[in-house]
Amino acid sequence: MGGQNYSMTLYSTSVTSMLRTRWGRQRCMWPARTVTRRHGQRDTAQILLLRGAKYLPDKNGVTPLDLCVQGGYGETCEVLIQYHPRLFQTIIQMTQNEDLRENMLRQVLEHLSQQSENQYLKILTSLAEVATTNGHKLLSISSNYDAQMKSLLRIVRIFCHVFRIGPSSPSNGIDMGYNGNKTPRSQVFKPLELLWHSLDEWLVLIATELMKNKKDSTDITSILLKQKGQDQDGTSIPAFEPPGPGSYENLSTGTGESKPDALGGKQEASADCQDVISMTANRLSAVIQAFYMCCSCQMPPGMTSPRFIEFVCKHDEVLKCFVNRNPKIIFDHFHFLLECPELMSRFMHIIKAQPFKDRCEWFYEHLHSGQPDSDMVHRPVNENDILLVHRDSIFRSSCEVVSKANCAKLKQGIAVRFHGEEGMGQGVVREWFDILSNEIVNPDYALFTQSADGTTFQPNSNSYVNPDHLNYFRFAGQILGLALNHRQLVNIYFTRSFYKHILGIPVNYQDVASIDPEYAKNLQWILDNDISDLGLELTFSVETDVFGAMEEVPLKPGGGSILVTQNNKAEYVQLVTELRMTRAIQPQINAFLQGFHMFIPPSLIQLFDEYELELLLSGMPEIDVSDWIKNTEYTSGYEREDPVIQWFWEVVEDITPEERVLLLQFVTGSSRVPHGGFANIMGGSGLQNFTIAAVPYTPNLLPTSSTCINMLKLPEYPSKEILKDRLLVALHCGSYGYTMA
Repeated sequence: MGGQNYSMTLYSTSVTSMLRTRWGRQRCMWPARTVTRRHGQRDTAQILLLRGAKYLPDKNGVTPLDLCVQGGYGETCEVLIQYHPRLFQTIIQMTQNEDLRENMLRQVLEHLSQQSENQYLKILTSLAEVATTNGHKLLSISSNYDAQMKSLLRIVRIFCHVFRIGPSSPSNGIDMGYNGNKTPRSQVFKPLELLWHSLDEWLVLIATELMKNKKDSTDITSILLKQKGQDQDGTSIPAFEPPGPGSYENLSTGTGESKPDALGGKQEASADCQDVISMTANRLSAVIQAFYMCCSCQMPPGMTSPRFIEFVCKHDEVLKCFVNRNPKIIFDHFHFLLECPELMSRFMHIIKAQPFKDRCEWFYEHLHSGQPDSDMVHRPVNENDILLVHRDSIFRSSCEVVSKANCAKLKQGIAVRFHGEEGMGQGVVREWFDILSNEIVNPDYALFTQSADGTTFQPNSNSYVNPDHLNYFRFAGQILGLALNHRQLVNIYFTRSFYKHILGIPVNYQDVASIDPEYAKNLQWILDNDISDLGLELTFSVETDVFGAMEEVPLKPGGGSILVTQNNKAEYVQLVTELRMTRAIQPQINAFLQGFHMFIPPSLIQLFDEYELELLLSGMPEIDVSDWIKNTEYTSGYEREDPVIQWFWEVVEDITPEERVLLLQFVTGSSRVPHGGFANIMGGSGLQNFTIAAVPYTPNLLPTSSTCINMLKLPEYPSKEILKDRLLVALHCGSYGYTMA
């Protein structure tokens, strides 16, 4: 017995010493797998086991397997399993231990899975079984949500990682395991089908009750969580059966006296009026996230599983209910919305309805959520990481150093130094961004051209005169992306249409006003009038500047022979708008976005509209309300002393600074007050004061605006409260209330 203990002590001590000493000394020089292969842990384990060493924990309860998994030593784990096959399941169960580093577990399982196809399938099947068990525990409300949620998602992440690195990962778009494919690899998902079936039944259950309670679709307490056999008014009702045998036992809040409830579990006597959606939404959402991860790991990168798209469409109303109640669930669990534009579009109206401040917090919280662990973060620490630029050629030298820099490092932090100067720090970084803001729109580079109002900029369709224009547009995108990434403001403002291009929002004919107000008015006139008998003889082709020469350009195939009529004039206006605002500068837009998206994912920036994007990039301007009042005109029946006007200005005083900026944007199309104050606001044809026009009141009517003439069309509301409510609704709906003069 003494010999056995001595052998085990020798084994544990040897492995511990070797793992900790060599790993600690070499981890910065070689990957873990290389360390494992080159430094004899496997050989040591084999020799000790051959000599009869017993598998025992040390005095702290740490086993040899614990040490091997902690260090990511897959080969040594393989030896231990050969001598003690029961340790295979121990490793699988370790995936539930949040104290173990996930990347080490992945490393071990990755090595084990590559030994043979059977071993690979055995690992995946075992992980799927553990994930299924954890998923069902998560759906039991008596369980610890946070612990079970983390455990489920951790196991599924490891499962998906092992699946992808298998001997025959999918690359042809086949949704293996979910399209009827019965290959051995698809069978590893079979245990999980029980969990997905339970998830589906829960969502169907909630959808059914939502349909029964249309009057208040966000509160189904009275149906789903009432005492068994009795409604809130005492009326006798039948018991409500749970969705599936044994899936949701122990439905409980976990404290106090319990008794059976209508869902077949237990419930506190005082909890019978709790909202089942509040109790289950996060749990169901975590399982939905796991389902999405499993579907995605079977698809090539960038493709969304058809099965998952079908799932979202089927449960559309319930998922929207979840998001309505807690929009942050998108970032916590509904990652599929951020990664799949075709799905996000179904929920965008809910997201855009959330306060701008909240969306900003979400944006920055998740912009850096995928960064490495703190011990692996790269920060500028030596000359190679510092952006060394020349003041006398700051644009070109900055373009050169940024293009060569490591993108991941730039996301982590920026250090800038001007050649020949010692200064460094955030002050120098701010100065660098400020100077580059002016240089980007420097006419010498021909990248951007001023808009009609002289304060905003639009990509120059003739920028090709600069041979490097596309590289410079890419650099401009990088600078704005970096600035937004690091919350640095830039001193540059673009046209509304260019912000739309960054966001992927289609332009409309109103956007033409920024570059050609008269042309925009002509388009508005076409839309507002019957052109059937006017003899305009317009066709679906226009004359435009192409590389410095005027050419006839078709708006669509064969456009030169297609007449514009009363029936197709809306299509004509939209195609003309796209030609002038998008097609004419498409290469420039593409190059800019290529640089911008290196630092800002399209999925996150779409949380904002074009007005909010300007505020994110250029900051919140100061607005002097007294100067605003002083330089406002009234028309169509309004006078300064009218009650509606007085209410309006009282509301402007009451709302937040952000909402004042939204109001200014809503009416003028700009978030900025020009130098000299409101007296110098420009319209489409020159100086044009802020104007408020009377509109007859009808219930629920929203204010609208004519941005070309800086006019707010304000209904004659019967009270200050209604005016404030309708005005804020209009402001937070973005540009949907805009009209053209």
